[in-house]
Amino acid sequence: MAQVRAGLDVLVSRLSGLIKGRRVGLLCHQASVTRDLTHAVDAIRALPGVTLAALFAPEHGIAGTAQDLIHVASTRDRGTGLAVWSLYGRRLAPTPEMLRGLDVLVVDLQDVGSRYYTYNWTTALAMQACARAGLPVVVLDRPNPLGGIQMDGNVADPAYASFVGLYPLAVRHGMTIGELASYLNETHGLGAELTVVPMDGWRRAMEWEATGLPWVLPSPNMPTLDTARVYPGGCLIEGTNLSEGRGTTRPFELIGAPFLEGRALARALTRRRLPGVAFRPVAFTPAFQKHKGEPCEGVQLHVTDRRRFRSFSTSVALIAEARRQAPRHFKWRPPPYEFEKKKLPIDLLAGGDGIRRAIERGVPLARIERSWRPALLQFARARRPYLLYA
Repeated sequence: MAQVRAGLDVLVSRLSGLIKGRRVGLLCHQASVTRDLTHAVDAIRALPGVTLAALFAPEHGIAGTAQDLIHVASTRDRGTGLAVWSLYGRRLAPTPEMLRGLDVLVVDLQDVGSRYYTYNWTTALAMQACARAGLPVVVLDRPNPLGGIQMDGNVADPAYASFVGLYPLAVRHGMTIGELASYLNETHGLGAELTVVPMDGWRRAMEWEATGLPWVLPSPNMPTLDTARVYPGGCLIEGTNLSEGRGTTRPFELIGAPFLEGRALARALTRRRLPGVAFRPVAFTPAFQKHKGEPCEGVQLHVTDRRRFRSFSTSVALIAEARRQAPRHFKWRPPPYEFEKKKLPIDLLAGGDGIRRAIERGVPLARIERSWRPALLQFARARRPYLLYA
């Protein structure tokens, strides 16, 4: 097994000079840990000559306790007494007041390799704010749990920019958060004075299990690596009235609703012969969120071949079959969603209205997939100069 060291470990062990003698602001969450599970707050505070002066919290908060779409309040950290400024609520980017007195902002966030995951966009907005304030930014890199080779799904239309896709990316983009920071900074003119601290030992083809790093859930409904693998498509279910499995122990793997018949849905999806996945009929009752306390039927996604599995296409097919089975009950989720009050959530998640309209017209999945391939190839070329690892 490889001994990959994340950017935090590299900073602490041999690059602490980047922040020595400086007052540091730290944007982090519960997965911001070293190999031995020391949190970034404690690791950076222990560095000689470094003053940790403020903390910044993304969606779900530093402790990761807030559910999705729940605003996080600014507060004080109990252990250190430091201000914890919220970047998910009334404001999505640091204000000049929050940055006052700092010499550098350090970002240490574990991403999961999907366009919708808001930590990418919190990082981008923080970089913009720091550029305006003349404050340098240091991003500590971490592995993409899905690896760095495969890409999947469409590239978002800028007309549908939102906090689940501020800039055009493929749904499964195949980049680390450090690579994304560099890519967005250059291609979208964020203007940040950016330093990325790369990992030691990571390779693009690595699956998480090969890194030797501990998995700490980066958000409340991302408990396992299995969750991360289905998430690039599973998050689309948020744009419907189907349960995406929140309120169960298998979010984004269990999909269902009170008006579905699980066996029929599993048979229909199995007939499609989708690569790398099997469907098992299930019944479940969510403890919270959609259909709380209501018995639901649906399917569990079982990934049988990680290399062949295409999460985004699979979930497009799943939505189409659920809508076909229950046309009178299936609905697109209405706004508001992620600070957007007019556009449909499914269109924000899908990066445009094309996929929704194709499902409504009954367009075959193969044709829908073909529609996004040219932009995906163009994105693959555009990202190439910003890739840091072999």
